[in-house]
Amino acid sequence: MRRAEQVTFGGGGLDRAAHLRGDAEALAAAWADPKAAVLLVWQGKPLSRRSGRGTSPDQLAMIMTDHPLADARKEQSIFLGLAPDGSPQFACDISDWQPDALDQTMLASFADASEQQHPDLPSGDVFTELRRMMAFLTPLEAELAATANAVMSWHKSHKFCASCGQPSQVAQAGWQRNCPACNTSHFPRTDPVVIMLITHGDAVLMGRSPGWPEGMYSLLAGFVEPGETLEAAVRREVFEEAGVRVGAVSYMSSQPWPFPMSLMFGCAGVALNRALTIDHTEIEDALWVSRSDMMTVFAGEHPSIKPARKGAIAHFLLQNWLADTLD
Repeated sequence: MRRAEQVTFGGGGLDRAAHLRGDAEALAAAWADPKAAVLLVWQGKPLSRRSGRGTSPDQLAMIMTDHPLADARKEQSIFLGLAPDGSPQFACDISDWQPDALDQTMLASFADASEQQHPDLPSGDVFTELRRMMAFLTPLEAELAATANAVMSWHKSHKFCASCGQPSQVAQAGWQRNCPACNTSHFPRTDPVVIMLITHGDAVLMGRSPGWPEGMYSLLAGFVEPGETLEAAVRREVFEEAGVRVGAVSYMSSQPWPFPMSLMFGCAGVALNRALTIDHTEIEDALWVSRSDMMTVFAGEHPSIKPARKGAIAHFLLQNWLADTLD
């Protein structure tokens, strides 16, 4: 697919500079670089500000490494890499901060519209749910935010050695955890997920999960199982969720999806029939939407269906399907 890397969170041009992760002297020099920048993340929400690209905060708000909030977390910082201009990029998790009057019920939800203002940061720099702003970020900003969120999520869920159960220690500038008890090394995990543009003639298969906002539908998706190819996962997931058999399957594009640490494999598949047998333990509903109706959905004029969220690979694939630019 010619436009594959135009998907949100992809193609930001970040140089991961993995050769520097184990070089303490080089990392110290990178941290001291006057061009170095730090992305603060609180509870999975990156620090952001309004730039005018969107209606909510829509730009990452990076801070300098000598800022007290960054300096206090220097030893736990994650080295993200080098920006195209060569400037070192870091991330620090400040989830230990507790805002006043915090509403815990909305956190980690794509419906979270709350914003948290830290007293030691400029007015207007707030922590914002990434899914609210992802469609407006520059490719580099999106890659930085996705990388930081995914690695931090891995650290939160892998504090103990999977081999012996003892606490593990952060190493390699945040890209490794080592167990001092049994000498086992652990590395960030990425969960593979297939998301499928399943078509039959001029119609596409859409579904919705329980708890989604009213009218929200998207492409079917599911985790790839051990020992399974992407093609097999596509066919299995579609049949399990909607009872539809799928023939030819082709790969389209991928998207890092840091909620918490997945890699979405966008695939196209040709359905062999349109008969639906919905497994309501998997999804709430599924339906076929014609190309003309999907154009109405994207225009915001459909009476009952809302478009897939901008920035998500589902929106990207559907948009290219409508424009006939999947090749």
